Amino acid sequence: MLPLYARTVAPLVPGASRLPWVSGGGSEIPDLALSLMSVRAEPARVADYSRVCSFLIGEALPPTYPHILAFPLHLALMADSSFPFPAVGLVHVANEISQLRPVGLDERIDLHVYATSLQAHPRGRVFSLITEARVYDELVWRERSTMLRRGPGTGAKDSADQPPPPPASPGAEWELPGDLGRRYAGVSGDRNPIHMHPLSARALGFPRAIAHGMWTKARCLAALAEQQDARELLAGAFSAQVSFRRPILLPARVSFNSAADADGAIGFGVRDTAKGTDHLDGRLGPLEDITGEQEATP
Repeated sequence: MLPLYARTVAPLVPGASRLPWVSGGGSEIPDLALSLMSVRAEPARVADYSRVCSFLIGEALPPTYPHILAFPLHLALMADSSFPFPAVGLVHVANEISQLRPVGLDERIDLHVYATSLQAHPRGRVFSLITEARVYDELVWRERSTMLRRGPGTGAKDSADQPPPPPASPGAEWELPGDLGRRYAGVSGDRNPIHMHPLSARALGFPRAIAHGMWTKARCLAALAEQQDARELLAGAFSAQVSFRRPILLPARVSFNSAADADGAIGFGVRDTAKGTDHLDGRLGPLEDITGEQEATP
């Protein structure tokens, strides 16, 4: 991970873009797929992750944990010299996880990651990192992480899914400490400077360190797992999609609320308790057939 982080931050150094191993050498997303085979999660690390995100520790992986296992592949792909821009500065705007079945803690999984082509966005251009987790040849988990490269907008509609916000009724309140970014980085490996410390966050344009979007999603799913109807969904095949609206500046006090709809899905959201700022909108529902939606792996 340390060499990968060195490669991802290298483009920030003046003149480093001339080096052949630094990302930013291409104009389009490269036709590149990376794999990590026969991966098995370490129970102690899963337990640490579960505590930071408030998941109950059980015999199956938390539904967001395959993202953690695949994160080195995400970083390696975006650090490749053919990638068109540096990973630092990209904005995670949406994430969708499709779990076909729970993944056992002791199962070995094969991880495959590739990126989609660039698409127009009102605030620049977007692409998605597609991650697939398989047990032998069985697809058990799939993720689409949509990333924004900020720049001149085109006026085109956002290609990322936009889950409808749940009712703005009062819900549970969470106190998020100032060191949450460092705590999550310790269990996830995601040490982006914007999450680590106010000084490093200010160097990249934020007034304070911000919470990881994937921590916020994981914390929401952990909260939903305490509800009977959502617990049944999370124990089987489901889809959980979120849109990240505005960053959570740490420390913070936020509220979590959720509401079921007529289709059996559950809308949920995270808001700033004092200002009502929208931080995350999401939807948890039964898994629809995704076989026809999968892009061909490069």
